[in-house]
Amino acid sequence: MFLLWILAVLIGIAGIVALFRGSILWGLILIVLAFVVGPGGYSIFK
Repeated sequence: MFLLWILAVLIGIAGIVALFRGSILWGLILIVLAFVVGPGGYSIFK
């Protein structure tokens, strides 16, 4: 579970960086993917 949390954080950070670079659609996709992968909210691995 800890590895999923780290993966979700990295994907979320990549999404935020993409938003700041001007790629809004790619950034939003990465942030939503971080929520799906991460064990905190909705997780596909539960």
